[in-house]
Amino acid sequence: MDLINGGKPVDSPGHNIALLIDADNASPDSLDPVLTILAELGTVNIRRAYGNWSKPALKGWANLVLRYAIEPQQQFDITKGKNATDMKIAIDAMDLLYRGHIDGFGIMSSDSDFMPVAMRIRQNGLPVYGFGTERTPEGFREACTRFIDVGKLVQAEASADEGVEAGKGADGDAVVAPAGQDAVIAPSPPVDEALVTLLGDAWKASKRDEKGFARLSEVGQRAGNRSSFDARSYGFSRLSELVESLPNFVTERRDGGAMYIKRVR
Repeated sequence: MDLINGGKPVDSPGHNIALLIDADNASPDSLDPVLTILAELGTVNIRRAYGNWSKPALKGWANLVLRYAIEPQQQFDITKGKNATDMKIAIDAMDLLYRGHIDGFGIMSSDSDFMPVAMRIRQNGLPVYGFGTERTPEGFREACTRFIDVGKLVQAEASADEGVEAGKGADGDAVVAPAGQDAVIAPSPPVDEALVTLLGDAWKASKRDEKGFARLSEVGQRAGNRSSFDARSYGFSRLSELVESLPNFVTERRDGGAMYIKRVR
């Protein structure tokens, strides 16, 4: 069983998850990986996309409505320059929250207007996964339980697919690199120094053994209490893989596979 940043189990198929999409502000290209990530919380039974569907810009989302069983929510532009869609999403989020039977939320948007919505949901003890671009304001990022940069996510998946295709021959069989040559591996987005510092501080605050190693699950939980970062924004599927890639830490596997880490630089 893996753990999310908040320390809760990710394999919860019986949980009911709501995905609210700001179609005016989010790209349909990232829907597949978003649904995959939300599967950590449970089953995405509620899928709603909000926007003015008379606009040509929403054609990409319109093509996905039937394919992914998304419920389109029409919101006309009441006043020029004002986004009524955000207000409708906020109202629906509160309705779902107080109606109950919801175990977690996903919000696809890069708009800072959803910061108070995410904060209010979390105050009720429910996780909120935010999905936006690198231009998403810090306020909304940090208000979420976890925030995933969908641009980096899509880029990482595309690079992985290219790596798989590059390793196949014309007949689809795997191609083995010639002796003395390394296989081509797609580069991952660089890990910024702020994240290394965050993990280092979480390691210092965690319980360590006589050799200085701390359990990764505790480090991840402490880091998650301070930040909404997600390993997938850096091209890794799990926090353990991200930490293993950093020269600042050494790792050990113990207790039937549990990972322990120690900062060395």
